[in-house]
Amino acid sequence: MKTQNIYSTLLILLFTPLMLVAQSTGTNYVTQGRCQILDNKQVLLVGSASSISYNIEGKDFAVFLESQDSWEHHNYLAIEIDGQYTARLRIEKGPAKMYVIPVSGTGAQHQIVLYKATEAANGNILVGEVKAKLLPLTKKKKKKIEFIGDSITCGMGNDSQAIPCGTGEWFDQHNAYFAYGPVLARTLNCDYLLSSVSGIGMYRNWNDEHQNEAIMPDVYEKLMLKKGDDIAYDFNFQPDLISICLGTNDFSNGDGKKERLPFNDEKYIKNYINFINTVYSHSPNARIVLLNSPMVSGDRNVKLVDNLKKVIAAFADDKKHRPIALFEFQPMQPNGCGSHPDIVDDQVMASEMETFFKKILDEI
Repeated sequence: MKTQNIYSTLLILLFTPLMLVAQSTGTNYVTQGRCQILDNKQVLLVGSASSISYNIEGKDFAVFLESQDSWEHHNYLAIEIDGQYTARLRIEKGPAKMYVIPVSGTGAQHQIVLYKATEAANGNILVGEVKAKLLPLTKKKKKKIEFIGDSITCGMGNDSQAIPCGTGEWFDQHNAYFAYGPVLARTLNCDYLLSSVSGIGMYRNWNDEHQNEAIMPDVYEKLMLKKGDDIAYDFNFQPDLISICLGTNDFSNGDGKKERLPFNDEKYIKNYINFINTVYSHSPNARIVLLNSPMVSGDRNVKLVDNLKKVIAAFADDKKHRPIALFEFQPMQPNGCGSHPDIVDDQVMASEMETFFKKILDEI
């Protein structure tokens, strides 16, 4: 991993934003995750690890990219070439620029995948015209997993190789490509979707008692996963398995400055049950797995698991859907920024989940 990170850091220096006019050579691509395809065939990458894939001939590839939000700031993409992660690319603020992406390796044809490394809360990344010799691209049928969660699921704070913890912007260490969900999905050869927002909870958020901020039940049905979004998510992904990891922020003490009420078991359980019913309304054939949290330990974890078991018990007589399962992580001391898992921790989490999730997928 250290060798890969050093290589990625060096390679990212080769990415050069150019203010050129690109000629469109086609619109052959495949998207995955929470994305929006615009009328002009350009694509907005919205959610964490949302992606767009291309097949090209030769080694020439350049693409227009723009970070779009209500305020100007940079964003990040993770680059994968021929199935190998190569770098995290910083998309500079301002109007769209053309980024030339180095392509190496043998063979005449290559597959390039651009993943949003940051999350929906960081605004969208507009993927515009591509300058390359594009080839037809067909999507292979695979099992599908949706990962619903908070900052852990987003990959927040997991990649501090280039920018140390505590420096830069709060999202400078985001790398959703290496979050536990994408790592697990790639291991199991599954397509995946992340529906995740840092700081969000089931009935309250990290530092808000559901007074000023939206909770996951408020935004799950919105494409952009945010308050005030009027674009409904289409739920065309239709996962075979849905993983829900929400509770870290409900159980948190916040920043220690703002008033924090005692944890409310009744609200958490009630909201969780209602949220599962919402999930079923869009994905009735999916098998659901509830997860505890690697950031919740001791007595709080005991209470969290007990609450999750009560949620599952509420569906004991449900004959319309597959039984809900519970997965518990082993205790962990996270090594990422802000007590989040780092990339190695995410790999450990994915490894713990692998056998459990593979068995469920094999049964579907």
